[in-house]
Amino acid sequence: MIIPMKKYAFMVYHKEYKQFLSTLRDLGVVHIKETKSISDFEDLQQMIAERKRVTTLLKEFKKQHNEQQPLAPARDLDKEEGMALVQSIEELQEERSKLSARKQAVLKDLDYMDIWGDFDMKQIKQLKKEGYELNFFTCPTSKYEPVWGKEYNAFLVNNFQSVTYFVTVTKTGTEIDIDAERPKMSELGLSQLREKVKELNDSVRACDERLQTMAVEEYNTLLELDKHLQNEFNLANAVVQTDRQAGDKLMFLEGWVTTDKASDMEEALDKEAFFYQELEIQDDDKIPIKLKNNSYSKLFEPITEMYSLPNYKEFDPTPFVAPFFMLFFGLCFGDGGYGLLILLICTILKRKANAGVKPFLTLFQWLGAMTVVVGALTGSFFGIALVDIPQFAAVKDYFLSSDNLMTLSIVIGIIHIIYAKAIGAYKTKIQRGLKYSLAPFAWVFVIAALACVFGLPMLDIQLPQPLTYVLYGVAIVCLAVALLYNTPGKNIFLNFGSGLWNTYNMVFGLLGDVLSYIRLFAVGLTGSILGGVFNSLAVSMTESLPGVAQFIVMLLILLVGHALNFGLCMISSLVHPIRLVFVEYYKNSEFEGGGKAYLPFKKA
Repeated sequence: MIIPMKKYAFMVYHKEYKQFLSTLRDLGVVHIKETKSISDFEDLQQMIAERKRVTTLLKEFKKQHNEQQPLAPARDLDKEEGMALVQSIEELQEERSKLSARKQAVLKDLDYMDIWGDFDMKQIKQLKKEGYELNFFTCPTSKYEPVWGKEYNAFLVNNFQSVTYFVTVTKTGTEIDIDAERPKMSELGLSQLREKVKELNDSVRACDERLQTMAVEEYNTLLELDKHLQNEFNLANAVVQTDRQAGDKLMFLEGWVTTDKASDMEEALDKEAFFYQELEIQDDDKIPIKLKNNSYSKLFEPITEMYSLPNYKEFDPTPFVAPFFMLFFGLCFGDGGYGLLILLICTILKRKANAGVKPFLTLFQWLGAMTVVVGALTGSFFGIALVDIPQFAAVKDYFLSSDNLMTLSIVIGIIHIIYAKAIGAYKTKIQRGLKYSLAPFAWVFVIAALACVFGLPMLDIQLPQPLTYVLYGVAIVCLAVALLYNTPGKNIFLNFGSGLWNTYNMVFGLLGDVLSYIRLFAVGLTGSILGGVFNSLAVSMTESLPGVAQFIVMLLILLVGHALNFGLCMISSLVHPIRLVFVEYYKNSEFEGGGKAYLPFKKA
């Protein structure tokens, strides 16, 4: 559900404003209404940039953490000292990047000079002082002319990848006219380059060790600095969003508070004699959204937030889409073995996971459990078709076949669409009134009645003849309502024309929507088939091998094959359910979305 909000206005004397903001921040319940864009204020942009530098370092340091090595406690630094620490770490990282770039350049020179062999450039310079010049050349092997040896004392050094490397020895000033390129040679010889690589490796290693030390010693210090910067930004943004009245003597601010926290806020402000007044919520107000759900539905809130938060006038879609998302995930994964693997991995990881990660692991425990259920119904376990195993002969008739699974996917799709349209109709009733919801509700009954009349016989479920007539009557009456009363307030002819257009869109829209649910069957079947293919490959490719070798090679094929299939199934089982659950639900329930999260002004 969406927690109800109250809108408040605050008016404070300018000399008391800092104390007022401090009180609000300590309360941590007011979402400040933003009336000005942050991008218009350079100081706020600078604060965002500073915090981004800190959060980037925190992410990099977190990757280097060793759980066996405890982190040092945070040092008490002010902002200037903290940003100086950030600067020193960034300079060390930049130095490491430069050393790494130089190392790559030297390695490139080393690879090239290895073709020419080891020699000392000083000797070549000494040769030039004696009146002889040594020049380096390369050319395609097919274009090398042996006559160059007589004319310019050319000596072949190497042939590598169809390129000839050679040198000429001539008197200083001799003009050399040959069809070859003069390569850019390193000033260092092969031995010197190897020493340089060793020296750079040591320098890079020293930088890495220093960064590793700082990751342990300064992580908590940077964490506290990040909180300080966040608090500073929140306070500065609150000041920016404030309107000044009466010659800057009065400070005016608006904000949102959840109804359950409103009385606590009023009591705290009354104690300090700050003026506030509850305002009437206007239709064009952008009310922040805070969701509240039970422990099960709450697990799916990140998925809702990722797609789109509802606006304040809508329902929270999370509890409505949660069971369908779990079911669709199980159908797309479709293999009980993979589901059991997800369940076990998440259960093990959950023991040592931090509080922020545990909800996601719990979510995947639910998803894994649903996959196990679907795998048990379809008879698929790590690509093995249980229906083909003699031990399951007694229950093989209870496993769902591919035809059953496709039919089930379509039935689930129809139920999901009716479910979404019913919620959309109820939303219309709440937002606009009963008369505007009659046509949407009528379409729900038309679809449900016709689905029972024509769909159930296809599933070998025969309805009593009187019930069939009743359903036909419901469909006809509701269709008349949908055709003749879809736009209250307009004449019957406009309603009829609009109703025909709506009927056209409904019929073809439903056809496309229902067929899109076949992907549940297709994706799940693909994963099971691929698992079976890897099992067959593991057996057929190792039949001729001796016992131990056969076991090892078979195990490797199974591990690699199923790991690849597991990854593909995981991606498909997240993408397609999100697509079906949210897109189809939002479209059929006329979901608007666009809500902004409730972010109270408080200390980090």
